Amino acid sequence: MKRCSWAKTDLLKDYHDKEWGKPLFDDKKLFELLILETMQAGLSWETVLKKRENYREALDGFDAKKIKYYTLEKQEELMKNPSIIRNRLKIKSIVTNASAVIEIQKEFGSFADYLWSFTKKTPIVHNILNEKDVPSQNELSQKLSKELKKRGFSFVGPTVCYAYMQAAGLINDHHNDCSFK
Repeated sequence: MKRCSWAKTDLLKDYHDKEWGKPLFDDKKLFELLILETMQAGLSWETVLKKRENYREALDGFDAKKIKYYTLEKQEELMKNPSIIRNRLKIKSIVTNASAVIEIQKEFGSFADYLWSFTKKTPIVHNILNEKDVPSQNELSQKLSKELKKRGFSFVGPTVCYAYMQAAGLINDHHNDCSFK
């Protein structure tokens, strides 16, 4: 079985095979993935994946409706939690982004409908021969970043948005010879 070249460890292989690039339409899972992608900024994806279960526990199962109401005291509690990434700005962004997701759900019916409108509800499949063919961002991720920021999101730069779209299946960047393309 061939995989994309970045899936080197057991954890990354499992994530690649079962999740990465599969079109995702569940709002709760899309929110979870957004939070994890924002936590990754400046870190490796493997580091974040190792902490995913800790985040699920610390963040009420990624329930945006609960997270929206996290107080400064709750955010300080998260800052003291050694099982998650303790970056004050990233933790604050979790609460900010939860509120923004809820507003999008009110306006568009679902976060998924909003996100998938950027690709006309169809995954964009790229011709990837090897890792150097994968951009860190593109026009679409720049557009999504700009639109999310207008709606109050934080830690959603074009690079984070591109990785997010890859992970959520809006963009299919599996290598051409990958068994999961």
